Amino acid sequence: MKVGIAYALPQRQAWFDVELPDGATIQDAINRSGILKQFPEIDLEKNKVGIFGKVGKLDAVLNDGDRVEIYRPITCDPKTVPRKAKAAGDTAEA
Repeated sequence: MKVGIAYALPQRQAWFDVELPDGATIQDAINRSGILKQFPEIDLEKNKVGIFGKVGKLDAVLNDGDRVEIYRPITCDPKTVPRKAKAAGDTAEA
């Protein structure tokens, strides 16, 4: 089966296609892709992973055509972003 591996930084995005046997897991796909060598900052004990936007576990079994995603940690509280923009003088209304 063929699956994709996606990882994105603000300045760079990566996509890997990998061939795996039936019954392969997210962990198998990540290992086969070689992404951890290109992005050594990825720590699978800290970074969450998922399939098509749904968080999953490393031992989740994949299906042909799945997109495995490696998520970066959130660096700011999304609830405070609008407050910071407003405090900075951004008065644009939606």
